Amino acid sequence: MNAELIKAQFPILNQEINGHPLVYLDSAATSQKPLAVLEALQRYYEWENANVHRGVHTLGSRATDAYEGAREKVARFIGANRTEEIIFTRGTTTALNLVASSYGPSALSAGDEIVITQMEHHSNFIPWQQLAKRTGATLKFIPMQPDGSIALEDVEKTVTDKTKIVSTAYVSNVLGVVNPVKEMAEIAHRHGAVMVVDGAQSTPHMKVNVRDLDCDFYAFSGHKMCAPTGIGVLYGKKQLLESMEPIEFGGEMIDDVGLYESTWKELPWKFEGGTPIIAGAVGLAAAIDFLEEIGLDEIHRHETKLAAYAMGKLSEIEGVTVYGPREREVGLVTFNLLDVHPHDVATVLDAQGIAIRAGHHCCQPLMRWLQASSTARASLYLYNTEQDIDRLAEALIQTKEYFA
Repeated sequence: MNAELIKAQFPILNQEINGHPLVYLDSAATSQKPLAVLEALQRYYEWENANVHRGVHTLGSRATDAYEGAREKVARFIGANRTEEIIFTRGTTTALNLVASSYGPSALSAGDEIVITQMEHHSNFIPWQQLAKRTGATLKFIPMQPDGSIALEDVEKTVTDKTKIVSTAYVSNVLGVVNPVKEMAEIAHRHGAVMVVDGAQSTPHMKVNVRDLDCDFYAFSGHKMCAPTGIGVLYGKKQLLESMEPIEFGGEMIDDVGLYESTWKELPWKFEGGTPIIAGAVGLAAAIDFLEEIGLDEIHRHETKLAAYAMGKLSEIEGVTVYGPREREVGLVTFNLLDVHPHDVATVLDAQGIAIRAGHHCCQPLMRWLQASSTARASLYLYNTEQDIDRLAEALIQTKEYFA
């Protein structure tokens, strides 16, 4: 793939920041949006904008077709068996909270176990922490190897017959670790537990097939994969979703409302109360078309190559500590520069037009495990090049000299 040609399709990247050409290395926080997605959103608002499902007029039919067509596209994109297994949400956070708030209380009793890791984003940490407090369940953590990876023998030791939920990120947003979620799902199922996967950092960067993974729930966000903000997806196996109660009530999700009792629509609409994120779904469908035209395998190969290049360049700089495995499959490098606070690093880089992320990355338990209050993170995507990494390395050397 030609990253320069792809980059030309992202208008925001064609600008200068502080007098320097923009190098955007913060796609793990949010990706930029290509013309194909921007045009799809404009076309929707100019041609199809109406509320869905309820109207019989032409615009309502167009909007409904676009919205439900997006659901079909998402189901195919992640390999779901049925479109009704696709619930549109505001993002990964909302999707994971839906599972914890709806499935969790009925599945757990005092003494049961929830198993996660210390590398989890707060969105896949706090919901389980709070669920354990509400139900009296025990929150357990799979130990991590010195490089932050997960060993299956530790999963085997941690998951027991008391475990009801196992949840982990497919890809760590700090370490770049790709967790063995397929094998973890097999272990969870052997003990009668369900497997929940945070797919926020995996779905934009590699092919995902939820049937092959055999996970029970899978959550991801559109804004990290070239789609608009405010749209996300919860995949759930049909029998589990059917057993769960909705947690938001109002229009769209009801079947019949009486004075004292109400009934709900069938899947997936019982979990989509209120006017849904119609334009976001349209934008997500356009983003899927864009990514599939390039090819997820091509994107993955490009990022793996870039990650190796970045690891090599940063490792050559004296005083730079890189966190996570040396070999990695995703374009994400988290690091610190000796005696320079990550916020200062990010500020100096921004002065040179380079956008990175600095802080705890919504992973405070992981920061404590790393014995670092915060870190800097450069995250790559399909529009990044080796020249971007060269700019980063040169700027880090200058930053080091500036603070010497």
